[in-house]
Amino acid sequence: MERVEQRRPKSTKARVAFYTLGCKLNFSETATISRDFKTDRFEQVAFDSPAEVYVINTCSVTENADRKFKGLVKKALRQNPDAFIAAIGCYAQLQPQELAEVSGVDLVLGATEKFKLIDYLGDLTKKPSGAVHSCEIGAANYYESSFSLDDRTRAFLKVQDGCDYKCTYCTIPRARGISRSDSLENIIKQALLITEKGIKEIVLTGVNIGDYGKGEFGNKKHEHTFLDLITALDQIEALKRIRISSIEPNLLSDKVIDFVANSRAFVPHFHIPLQSGSDIILRKMKRRYLSGLYRDRVAQIKSLMPNACIGGDVIVGFPGETDEAFLETYNFIAGLDISYLHVFSYSERPNTEAITMGDVVPLAVRNKRSKMLRGLSAKKRRSFYEAQLGEKVNVLFEHENKKGYITGFSENYIKVRAPWDPHLANRIENLLLQEIDPEGYVRTENKIKA
Repeated sequence: MERVEQRRPKSTKARVAFYTLGCKLNFSETATISRDFKTDRFEQVAFDSPAEVYVINTCSVTENADRKFKGLVKKALRQNPDAFIAAIGCYAQLQPQELAEVSGVDLVLGATEKFKLIDYLGDLTKKPSGAVHSCEIGAANYYESSFSLDDRTRAFLKVQDGCDYKCTYCTIPRARGISRSDSLENIIKQALLITEKGIKEIVLTGVNIGDYGKGEFGNKKHEHTFLDLITALDQIEALKRIRISSIEPNLLSDKVIDFVANSRAFVPHFHIPLQSGSDIILRKMKRRYLSGLYRDRVAQIKSLMPNACIGGDVIVGFPGETDEAFLETYNFIAGLDISYLHVFSYSERPNTEAITMGDVVPLAVRNKRSKMLRGLSAKKRRSFYEAQLGEKVNVLFEHENKKGYITGFSENYIKVRAPWDPHLANRIENLLLQEIDPEGYVRTENKIKA
């Protein structure tokens, strides 16, 4: 019997699925790129569904992100062996040929090309090898606005891109280019659009958002400052909550801290990269501060906002990190009034200064140190949550029903959950924090007035 090939009708839209690796900035850009696909030609579906096109927005920060990319390609091909697979983002800019050689990848787009993804998808047939379109990073000198609308509770709003810092372990300047900013006028317009969609919270994102204003309108000097930006956003009455995603300690000025402490909409939550508590290691990393400044920033925040949540990033196993240097970091963090950590094991990245350094820390040692700091982070978070019990906080609830519970975050970034009630979705409720449950959430009143 002759086999009849079953094809989707020509009038059927091509299904496209997106997956984002890495930071909130990547999420904002994926969301912006995906909006180009709301056409008669494409239909967006979840990444774990069959699709004709899979788009993976890559990250270059760690080797884990590299490995996860290859796993996602295999997953996509299991769902549809004929699927067209495109790689975009930081890793696609840094190692385009390496990604193009991954079995199943058809298209690789670099830093500027990714925003024109839809223009490269005229032919969706599988290719013998991946086609690469990647500019020299020096050409990534103009700004592409981005913001997310996918989460109906909060939106990621990109305000800045690129970085002029020269940290010895970091590939981001070569992946994203020079520091540049969106115009203040355009950011305000985007924030207003976000609020019109009923979204209650905006999270400001970028590579180095404290450097905001540099590169605005293509000028190398700062047209505005980060303080100018947050002052303007705070005046948007319809915007209920604004959260700063991450800011370098040397750019977190007293004026910024003072403003957040007295602002209408900015929440008492700061994420401040530390990377190491050892000044010797900070100098080797070419960070622009030493541990004393970090301690001062934490103390200043807590003096004005005692209930503020403060998180930090730490890298363990950097070249030359001796046992003594690691213990210095551990003890420094243990003595800080911070709430949680994001812990990263140092990853050797091509074409960085750090990869040429001696005194390599063995992987087993890196893993042990990472485990120790993750344990310290869990203790810090638990201690912070316990200190908040009995307090009343404003909780913004999300939309998902998680095993009979509705979850959300307080202004100071406490994970809260209450019995499922769909009427609470996207609402801000002032609630009493009662107890920490076995899954790490803080429970509130069992009955909340609808």
